[in-house]
Amino acid sequence: MNRRPPVTDWTTDFDHLDPRWVENPYPIWDELRQKCPIAHTERFMGVYLPTRYEDVRTVAYDTEHFSSHRVVVRENLPPKGGAPPITTDPPKHQGAKAVLLPAFTPEAIERHTPKTREICRDLVDGLVGRPACDAAADYAQEIPVRLMAHMLGIPAQDGDRFRGWIHDLLELGITDDAVTQRATDEMTEYFRAQADKRREQPSDDLISYLLSARINGNPLSDNHFFGSLRLLLVAGIDTTWSAIGACLWHLATHDEDRRRLVAEPDLLPVAVEEFLRAYSPVTMAREIVKETRINGTTFKPGEMVLLSFPAANRDPAVFPDADRVVIDRGTNRHAAFGLGIHRCIGSNLARMEIRTALEQWLARIPEFRLAPNAKVRWSEGAVRGPRSVPIVIG
Repeated sequence: MNRRPPVTDWTTDFDHLDPRWVENPYPIWDELRQKCPIAHTERFMGVYLPTRYEDVRTVAYDTEHFSSHRVVVRENLPPKGGAPPITTDPPKHQGAKAVLLPAFTPEAIERHTPKTREICRDLVDGLVGRPACDAAADYAQEIPVRLMAHMLGIPAQDGDRFRGWIHDLLELGITDDAVTQRATDEMTEYFRAQADKRREQPSDDLISYLLSARINGNPLSDNHFFGSLRLLLVAGIDTTWSAIGACLWHLATHDEDRRRLVAEPDLLPVAVEEFLRAYSPVTMAREIVKETRINGTTFKPGEMVLLSFPAANRDPAVFPDADRVVIDRGTNRHAAFGLGIHRCIGSNLARMEIRTALEQWLARIPEFRLAPNAKVRWSEGAVRGPRSVPIVIG
């Protein structure tokens, strides 16, 4: 955790790296909705924070005034390179997104369900019979690492390297440019070696797929190719393990919900949507490129917007009992996967992984609870999820 000046007024000096925000941001967002439509801070070179669903939606859909070239709020400007399509604006965005879409359709993802089930079963096999474990580190974090390695055609045993890069880019790198640059360079060199192998011997994986991809008849540039691979590795792993970990944390602390899902497994898809709403892991950002005014606030060019989809999903004006998890909630138009042209292309994959992870866990470990005096540790930065959930089994 970084040592930073404490926040004294969330409306004019917020800091999403403040320990109070990292530990429990929900009361802060509630306070901001009541006090001001949109907060602002001079930290991070100037950032605005809308906490109401409609304001978040307005920014997300407005590509004229808000650019996606910078999608993480950092102390300094990010290194060059980007991660298409998430860091591209119209008109280039459409082509970059179209390249990846075929690999993430419902039909394409369904082919990965048996492998996901196998991964989850293997992990659960190693936990059954133990009196305790860490539901985040021993289970949630392993699933997307192994599945994404399978999809990319890279060794699952490199998982510790993947975790290190993710930690560097999404947490430490927010305040340390050298860490960001080192992690970016290491990932590029790693994928360069993998790409060289595919050029000699193509395979049925995402690296080979991107090597053969074309936009307007042209192969992807090196920046586009390596940026997309970095995006798939980071976004395809950290967001999903954070969501799975949050689900297990909730079930470890809410006996009634856990036992109901064990008794009514058909309710799981609906419950997953509610977990996604209530514990949305991803907060993106936008750079203001042209002055505009939203809900009484003037957005100044050059500054950033912290686009908190998690805060939008807790807006009581849109979701009744917004701060209560209702696992059989009916209408649930949450924004966990974003809004606008950059809505997550991996939503089908994430839903499948979360659902399969909970199915396999609850079938074999129906009774578990948070360990006495457990210290649940949450990540800081653009993706929020529990990094440690110590539980007692049985």
